[in-house]
Amino acid sequence: MNNKTVFLAVFFVIFILVAIVFPIPAPLLDVLLTFSIAYALTMLILAILVKEPLEFSVFPTALLLGTLLRLSLNIAAARRILLYGHQGPDAAGHLIQSFGEFVVGGSLIVGVLIFLIFIIINFVVITRGAERISEVIARFTLDALPGKQMAIDADLNAGFITEEEAKKRREQLQREADFYGSLDGASKFIKGDVIAALLILILSILGGLAIGVFQHGMPISEALHTYTILSIGEGLVSQIPSLLLSTATAILVTKVASRDEVGRAFLEEIKRYPDALLYSAGLLFAFALVPGFPKVPFLILSAILATAYYFAKREIERETLRQIEDYLKKEKEKQQEKQQEEEKPEEYIPQPDPVTLEIGYSLISLFDEKQGGQAAQKIRKLRRKLAEDYGVIIHPIHIRDNLELKPNEYRILIKGVEEDRFVLYPDMYLAIDTGMAKAPPPGGIETYDPAFKIKAYWIPFTSREKAQQMGYMVVDPETVLVTHLSEVIKKNLWRIISRNEILQLIEALKKKYPKVVEDIVPNQVPISVIHRVVQNLLREGIPVKDMLTILETLADYYPAEKNIDNLTEHVRRALAPLISKLYAVNGNIYAAVLHPMLESELLGYVEQNRQSDFMKVVAEVVKPQLERLMEQFSKLGAQPVLVTAPEIRPYMKKVLENYLPQYSVLSYAELDKKVNLKVVGVVEKR
Repeated sequence: MNNKTVFLAVFFVIFILVAIVFPIPAPLLDVLLTFSIAYALTMLILAILVKEPLEFSVFPTALLLGTLLRLSLNIAAARRILLYGHQGPDAAGHLIQSFGEFVVGGSLIVGVLIFLIFIIINFVVITRGAERISEVIARFTLDALPGKQMAIDADLNAGFITEEEAKKRREQLQREADFYGSLDGASKFIKGDVIAALLILILSILGGLAIGVFQHGMPISEALHTYTILSIGEGLVSQIPSLLLSTATAILVTKVASRDEVGRAFLEEIKRYPDALLYSAGLLFAFALVPGFPKVPFLILSAILATAYYFAKREIERETLRQIEDYLKKEKEKQQEKQQEEEKPEEYIPQPDPVTLEIGYSLISLFDEKQGGQAAQKIRKLRRKLAEDYGVIIHPIHIRDNLELKPNEYRILIKGVEEDRFVLYPDMYLAIDTGMAKAPPPGGIETYDPAFKIKAYWIPFTSREKAQQMGYMVVDPETVLVTHLSEVIKKNLWRIISRNEILQLIEALKKKYPKVVEDIVPNQVPISVIHRVVQNLLREGIPVKDMLTILETLADYYPAEKNIDNLTEHVRRALAPLISKLYAVNGNIYAAVLHPMLESELLGYVEQNRQSDFMKVVAEVVKPQLERLMEQFSKLGAQPVLVTAPEIRPYMKKVLENYLPQYSVLSYAELDKKVNLKVVGVVEKR
């Protein structure tokens, strides 16, 4: 449907241009003139129905298209009048003939007077008034824009609104400025259109008189009567939609917008007020009943508008029903939450630790250094290692026994929520199958490696050497637990790190670069922005050791860019050497890439905000091919990596997270010049 609306909008503009150059048959001219009236009528009713101007944000563009359509029809009609006017009053179509004879009674004086009245009403009254109002509104909107933006920033810094609300308000302000600025310019189109119509009338009468008398030998009185009636009829037919659009402009400026392409936005906004289609259909049907009017164009367009109204109304009724159901569901949930809140004991609930390790009583010996346990010491080393690798502060891990667990069981909690658990045997080794073993180890109990979910076996101490000879990697139980804990923490670092840790990192950096840090934080970049960007980096396993580069990059882009995801992409590009080093194997990054045609298709979906289409292509086209490439990455001993264009990288990562979380997604802008890209496979377009 999206492609169709784009095609219709483009076709509409191209057809207007074609109509200016090529002759149009009289029957088709009747249809197009009828369409011009219907178009203007719908714009007028929409302008009446909308609650605020921004609900009809495409009006300036629609106004321009309507004006171009009308001018092209003026040219087409004038061409037919001048070329074929000598053949009779129906030379330019029945609609122009009807306006020239029926509406004005066939009188030249009446026709001229009515046409001049239309011009006076349209140009002197409506158009000039609407133009003046739009100028004033546009000027005051632009003058007030800086003050309103500062007020939004002040509310955000004071904590009165969230960053998401601030973003919406900024977008609303920008759309208001764009809308009223565009409307101010668009009102000039109507003013010029009125003047053009008057000049075309004069030229058509004088030119037709000369052509009829000198080329076709018509008597002066007959030529004057024929060409004047046709010219006045054509002028009235064109001035009716001009008057309607002028009125619509005046109504709209005296009362946010879609960022989609015009065709789609136009249809979506009309669908919100389907009664406009019904009213237009009824009026067009009434026009078809007027004697002498061409019935087929009016009846066809009336039927089309009535059908569109039916489907739009049905969709709105369904949406209303869904909203009612959602409202009732939310009310029920609120009542349940309120009831549960009332039933809670009024006591202080302490905040959970960032990381907690609960163990069964049989595993206590692993943490008792008096009994030779080394697990506690290894966990302390793990904290230091994570701090060195990722540049974040890991608070002490809370270790406690839990009698509800099995004797040999432990579980890992992140902020009080269980992430994983495993049964550990302190008196056995874990033999992990790395793909080289061809048979189970002697005396082995089948299980899996909790850190990487690889097939493994518990074996007695005495079978250690035998298992190693068979190709198994053998590790002690303490290492199994600490490695498992390490992977869980790495996966959840973005959840563990809080603003408090961010402040500690900044304070540590401030000791070395005091002036730089004081200039950036919080004068240029709020702590909340730094925190969320760091979370985004850690979520994808990117270390934040180079905090100075992160702060300087945010300071460069934050004043103009408020979107956290976009800011994260800027920071990732600044960290390109670090990111490339993470995934490089002997100076090479082995990665899958997208075919240019597939990448272009996905980029189009991102630009048009078509998330469902993007997800569908990734699930049906990209995912199966990446799954097949997993074996090649394994043979190369490289981590699975997909490299894409920068514009689609974050969207691709979010979708692949649900299907292939083991894949890292990089952009070409994140590849360091010192690293070579080795293409493992190309994901083809279906």
